[in-house]
Amino acid sequence: MHDGTDPMIPPNSDVPRRRKGIYMLPNMITLAALFGGFYAVVMAMNGRFDLATVGIFAAMFLDSMDGRVARMTNTQSAFGEQMDSLSDMVSFGAAPALIAYEWTLRDLGRWGWIAAFVYCACAALRLARFNVNTGVVDKRYFQGLPSPAAAALVAGFIWLMTEHEVPPADLTWAMFALTLYSGLTMVTNVPFYSFKDLSLKRSVPFAAIVLVALGIAVINIHPPTVLFGLFVLYGFSGYAVYVWRKAKGRPTSVISTSTDEPDERGLHD
Repeated sequence: MHDGTDPMIPPNSDVPRRRKGIYMLPNMITLAALFGGFYAVVMAMNGRFDLATVGIFAAMFLDSMDGRVARMTNTQSAFGEQMDSLSDMVSFGAAPALIAYEWTLRDLGRWGWIAAFVYCACAALRLARFNVNTGVVDKRYFQGLPSPAAAALVAGFIWLMTEHEVPPADLTWAMFALTLYSGLTMVTNVPFYSFKDLSLKRSVPFAAIVLVALGIAVINIHPPTVLFGLFVLYGFSGYAVYVWRKAKGRPTSVISTSTDEPDERGLHD
């Protein structure tokens, strides 16, 4: 009978035994993010697209927190990484695709569900590639549009149009184009700034705090319009960076060239 200890540690080893388990705090946050995606799908099925978009954005906030909490509390684990990836697939892959389909893409028949599936499939491919390339990608950039940002584009558009009471039937092809753009951009090699080199622990000029306060005030003028505008700017920023690097003759790939592992062949093209 297994006693719960690590079988890889010899019985007489001086290495302290540890019991297998999972860390509660970061995984609770990940589960809450997963619930946000599930809630969004349920609300969309009931025609409450305003609440469905709230679920997506709540999942985005929680997804940004679980990794930070794990690092701050030194509770990172392989289980947590896999859990986070699966949660992202539901909240930022399946949920936005299903919400867009329920909102208006169903009016296009097979074209509608094809667009929704392309988005969902690209999200899965994006997450799988992210997991595989974690060790070789420049930390300052994402390789392709990150899935939360793609979900924000889709959900933000629905939120904005719902706030302005625009009939979904008038926006069917616009939603079709946006869904395809968001999905396909996730699997490109276009570099998107990750903001990971910004540290909240560093001291900043007083003016930076003033700018944060001004940003919050501007967002509160009309959150759907301002936030969707920011999502659109970020959603196209990668292509601007790509063109700028190309014009300057700099490498456009975010894959590190400092290693020569066989599995990296073909990633730098």
